[in-house]
Amino acid sequence: MHLVCWSPMGISREGVKSISEEDLLRCGTASRRDYLSDDMSTNGPELTVRRPVYQQDELNHLYKYVKPKRILSKEVSRRCRRIRPISLLKKSIPLIDWISLYDWRSNILGDVVAGITVAVMHIPQGMAYAILGNVPPIVGMYMAFFPVLVYFLFGTSRHNSMGTFALVCMMTGKVVTTYSSAAVPINNTIVGNGTLISNISHQYSPIDVATAVTFTVAAIQLGMYVLRLGVISSLLADSLVSGFTTAAAIHVFTSQIKDLLGLNKLLRRGGAFKLILTYVDVFNNLDSANITAVILSGITILVLIFNNEILKPKIAKLCSFPVPIEMLAVIIGTLVSMQMNLADTYNVLTVGDIPVGLPVPSLPPLSLIPDILVDGFVITMVAYTISMSMALIFAQKMGYEVDSNQELLAQGLGNLVGSFFSCMPITASLSRSLIQQTVGGHTQLASLISCGILVSVLLWIGPFFQPLPRCVLASIIVVALKGMLMKVTDFMKFWKLDKTDAGIWVVTFVTVILFDVEYGLLVGVLFCIGRLLVLAVRPYTCKLALVPDTELYLDAKRYKGTIEIPGIKIFRYSGSLNFACRQYFREEIYKIAELVPQKELHRRLKAVSTGSTEVEEIKKLRVLILDFTALSHVDLAGANAMRSIVEEYCSIEVSVYIAGCSGPVYETMRKCNLTHEYNDSPFFAMFPTVADAVHFARSHSEVPSTPTAWSTRVYDENCISRL
Repeated sequence: MHLVCWSPMGISREGVKSISEEDLLRCGTASRRDYLSDDMSTNGPELTVRRPVYQQDELNHLYKYVKPKRILSKEVSRRCRRIRPISLLKKSIPLIDWISLYDWRSNILGDVVAGITVAVMHIPQGMAYAILGNVPPIVGMYMAFFPVLVYFLFGTSRHNSMGTFALVCMMTGKVVTTYSSAAVPINNTIVGNGTLISNISHQYSPIDVATAVTFTVAAIQLGMYVLRLGVISSLLADSLVSGFTTAAAIHVFTSQIKDLLGLNKLLRRGGAFKLILTYVDVFNNLDSANITAVILSGITILVLIFNNEILKPKIAKLCSFPVPIEMLAVIIGTLVSMQMNLADTYNVLTVGDIPVGLPVPSLPPLSLIPDILVDGFVITMVAYTISMSMALIFAQKMGYEVDSNQELLAQGLGNLVGSFFSCMPITASLSRSLIQQTVGGHTQLASLISCGILVSVLLWIGPFFQPLPRCVLASIIVVALKGMLMKVTDFMKFWKLDKTDAGIWVVTFVTVILFDVEYGLLVGVLFCIGRLLVLAVRPYTCKLALVPDTELYLDAKRYKGTIEIPGIKIFRYSGSLNFACRQYFREEIYKIAELVPQKELHRRLKAVSTGSTEVEEIKKLRVLILDFTALSHVDLAGANAMRSIVEEYCSIEVSVYIAGCSGPVYETMRKCNLTHEYNDSPFFAMFPTVADAVHFARSHSEVPSTPTAWSTRVYDENCISRL
């Protein structure tokens, strides 16, 4: 309990300095029974302070307040002197820094195991997600090699497994479908909102469109790095990301139904309500489903679920090395397809041709960039947010730091290189990153080892997977979506914590489901920005009241045991006071003061004109204290609004005191001549605390004395003082 022993008028500056530690100790060790009732007892430490009541200018003068000066030339010179070429090189290429400190004896085994494990996961996931992106399966392998090597050099996250990810591949696949010739169905028609659109001509292959998207994403990420916009990912609130990923997972699941059921002739829907219309088409075509594909899908899904839910937890207790069930499913599915000739005998759709060797570097079609710029920006935001979120999770868990701007550089360069080698945009995979950390991975050296293993697949083993049924890859994708689909339970968490967050979740989710991914992200971001604007223009305000026998002033609505001081209204304002919220500031003051100056003047004039002598004295306001302890910034419009309010209340003989200004706010008020104009006014003053303002008002007899509200008891007889 903080108790203050005040002496508003009778203590000199020298008297404050002469208080001995013995006096304070004697005051602090007295019995609590002298000053606490039963319902206010506390076992915490106690504090006694005895000092004069200060006005702000007086305090600034006594303790030599000086505004810090920043000289641009000196600031630039200081920053330039801090630049060290070696440090700059290490910051730009983090590999140089951490590889020199690498503990080969302790970490190499874990990184080798993690690299092998992640490489095994890359093969099935790469092929599956490449098909999800409407490009050849081998593209997934390229994505696990070229961009990952670049991220190994420039990335700051030690555990992110970069490469394919379902959501980003699906978003890229949508662009590929829109602009590539190979994605157009039979007779050059696609279905959009139930309407046939004919005579659509494209001049780009799926690889051309995918690499153009990758190049666009790289350009945006590198531009953001130059502008130091790594913090932009913070615009995506957790509720937005959760609702977005849940709805996007449903889109991914829906896109795999065609392969799961073997509905080879199912047309791809586009436009609004395409998700609903796709399910209508699926139910209308169930009679043409491929029974063999359905059986293979069912068996694969059941085996994967059994492994993930039952087998994996038990094996994890015995060995940290996980069962590569996805890889086993791919190998077994390939062997079964080869032995039974599923493609020809049962008309099961397979992966098809997989080229051998590394791709020849080629320039993406730059002429396509203006058309896909918006899609590229959306993919950039999603990919960066996912990878940065994963990086922060692992950094916090393992005790190291990641640089948001350096991550932009690493991913931007990775995508730039990947765009020349037939790659889609990369991001971190949730499942692979978690496995990389769980099996003992310590650094990105695991990614280098993974790349080394994948080279053999690209050079020699790739054609082995040509007979692999696509329904097996679709099953792997569907089971991997479980974690994203389960985020639907986040809604209840947001609902309990903050209804606004829950609203953002619902709006984003519904928009993605009913319209499309990019529209959902746009609407979600707009809602997040709108929420920030509302909070900025309508900050928290409250009326403060006194805690009996203390100098504490708390929110009167929340603390029912506080006492409102007659004749005084204390208004707390939190946030920024600027042109956007000045009217709200004025309205809140009127509401808490319970007195509008214009109406009061009108009432007085009316009383004079009618010759009435009755004047209401009940709850008459004499002092209005503005608590600016939580005021962060004031602009010219805000200062003018404050001046206007002071003038209004001074005109009806109500004193306005300002308490708790921070240094920058005080300096702004001085620049706006707000303090100079009223220094000689008996109705205006500035104080360092609310308690100073209240005691000053009482000492100048501006309000009546009320012992219950004004007394501060001190628990040693030598220090007893009634204020």
